[in-house]
Amino acid sequence: MSLTVDDFDFPLPPELIAQHPAAERRGSRLLHVCGEHVVDRRFADLPALLKAGDLLVFNDTRVIKARFFGKKDTGGQVEIMLERIVDATHAICQIRASKAPKTGRGMRLADAFDVRMSGRAGTDGDFFALELVDAGNFWELAEQYGKLPLPPYIEHPAEGADETRYQTVYAREPGAVAAPTAGLHFDEAMLDTLRAQGINTAFLTLHVGAGTYRPMRVEQIADHRMHSERFEIPAATAEAIAATRAAGGRVIAVGTTSLRALESAGKADGTVQTGSAETSIFITPGYRFKVVDRLITNFHLPKSTLLMLVSAFAGYANIRAAYAHAVAERYRFFSYGDAMLLEKTGQPTDAI
Repeated sequence: MSLTVDDFDFPLPPELIAQHPAAERRGSRLLHVCGEHVVDRRFADLPALLKAGDLLVFNDTRVIKARFFGKKDTGGQVEIMLERIVDATHAICQIRASKAPKTGRGMRLADAFDVRMSGRAGTDGDFFALELVDAGNFWELAEQYGKLPLPPYIEHPAEGADETRYQTVYAREPGAVAAPTAGLHFDEAMLDTLRAQGINTAFLTLHVGAGTYRPMRVEQIADHRMHSERFEIPAATAEAIAATRAAGGRVIAVGTTSLRALESAGKADGTVQTGSAETSIFITPGYRFKVVDRLITNFHLPKSTLLMLVSAFAGYANIRAAYAHAVAERYRFFSYGDAMLLEKTGQPTDAI
């Protein structure tokens, strides 16, 4: 079946886009999708839906303060969104300005430090390469002068509460410019409950880039190319997955970022390769999942690559029906919204 981007559109009333998180992390709703059947639950019900010997795999990336405002050396206003910090003095970014600066031109950010645009970057040249002009490093400057990069569909500027609630409670490795939002529902008490029930936990790191919000610019999804993201799978996580497989347990990805990393490193026997790598895996209906058995995720944007991913995991028709149900039942959508627990259905072909 040849699918187009329009095949992944759906009507979404704007008032269902969550602008703020639930009062408590576990206070959101949970839609359990089991093939054609959906069950309305609360996220607090999750421990009862798992069993001893299951393995939850979390992404422990930490969101950095990646948004800057400043001026070009020609005087025009500019907004910078870091895509990734390459090293202490180099970064890749998106630039919003009336006219993009030319290669070699400078910008002063946060009225505090200077950078130079050193060229284009990214698969399609749709990002910009930056280098520091002054002494210092991007990691420290981001923490000191940057702003928390809330998603474009959240209409308020980052507030004090966002500094906490747009990070997972287990965030450890700085580098993301968007949160792995399925993990925002977990608090320390729930993690303790899960472990007490014999449900195991493991961690990997995938630094989510700002490109996750970029719209697709093709008609046929087979023509789309994903931006690349860094990930790392520790030996302890690979060992936990192998042990879970051997004991007949289920590997449950917390979020599409965890799933993408696991499937990128996956072997035919359902185990994973350890170490660091880059992934541009694009998962669409027909993909054969090697590692992940169940997926916890939020609701995704119309026409997005993540909606294509969950359609591959739970079935295209099943996801369309589940999303229609969620809209009718007034679920809250996107980063600060409600969650889904998806059971896997699949068909045997490769990822694009």
